[in-house]
Amino acid sequence: MPKSKRKSRTSNQPLAAASPYSSGAGRTEQKGTSGNNLISANTSLGQHFLKNPAVVTAIVHKSAVRATDTVLEIGPGTGNMTIPLLQKAKKVVALEYDSRMVREVIKRVQNTSEESKLQVIHGDAMKTKWPFFDICVANIPYQISSGIVFKLLSHRPTFRCAVLLLQEEFALRLSARPGEAMYCRLSVNTQLLAKVDQLMKVGKNNFRPPPKVESRVVRMELKNPPPPVNFVEWDGMIRLLFNRKNKTLRSVLMTKSVMKLLEENRQTVKSLDKGDGAMVDAREEDASGGNGSSSKGKSSAVAAIVERVLSETGFSAQRARNLDLDDFLQLLSAFHEAGIHFTV
Repeated sequence: MPKSKRKSRTSNQPLAAASPYSSGAGRTEQKGTSGNNLISANTSLGQHFLKNPAVVTAIVHKSAVRATDTVLEIGPGTGNMTIPLLQKAKKVVALEYDSRMVREVIKRVQNTSEESKLQVIHGDAMKTKWPFFDICVANIPYQISSGIVFKLLSHRPTFRCAVLLLQEEFALRLSARPGEAMYCRLSVNTQLLAKVDQLMKVGKNNFRPPPKVESRVVRMELKNPPPPVNFVEWDGMIRLLFNRKNKTLRSVLMTKSVMKLLEENRQTVKSLDKGDGAMVDAREEDASGGNGSSSKGKSSAVAAIVERVLSETGFSAQRARNLDLDDFLQLLSAFHEAGIHFTV
């Protein structure tokens, strides 16, 4: 057959026809199926396949999977960790966004004793409702790490633990302590709701393709019962304070923009309470001239309350980078008692 005809026939064959993704994903699949018959990672989705069996075994071991457990695996990829999880668990629910990986994972368990123990969900982990699970094990794409962590923190019913493979810097932030360079809003919010342990470091060469940064495995256990705190309100305060974590709390809170926000929240809460005097401090009313009619008077009233709370708690000259959970809880409680709210 002439070469021109052979080329024409080949070019008419579909490439990744079942994939709902872009042509880029199709190209990576074509490239990956050549030579060594490996599916190439789609790096635009943050895919980096864990290829070292020793690391896979270590992660599964540290997950402490029981024979009665249902495991949620987010991002199973080609199934390198799915198979050993199936050998230990009662059931594995694999949640995968890439349809190529869905087909690969299913293919790996076909006609095996593990086939009946695997449920594959094709969907976006951030948008899909998660089923019940005892343990979550995940090699998370770095760009959605924060979203997945906070979805885990808010997931109910609670689960026993989550063992996550994360970018090293992000992982270290989860467990950073006051005064450390990595200590940030993520650290405080995560530690409010969970206990975080650093389990092991994973070098970049253990992945295909290698990422640009090192990775770490962390174990996260939700606090049960959770602390009696309105998390939205809590995060509103933490976000403000860590926006400039090296400044004193007084410097952060006394800016015009923050004063305006707190005054608007205060008026909204007062309106919702329909005049409930429990939310209004008598000293605040005096500072505003009784009726709080002028915007300048209202701002002065809020400023006076903030000054008083910071002075009474002793946090005026403190910086967010050095405060621990108990400090922030004390501060939030004092602000609430004075009628100051960070969200409504």
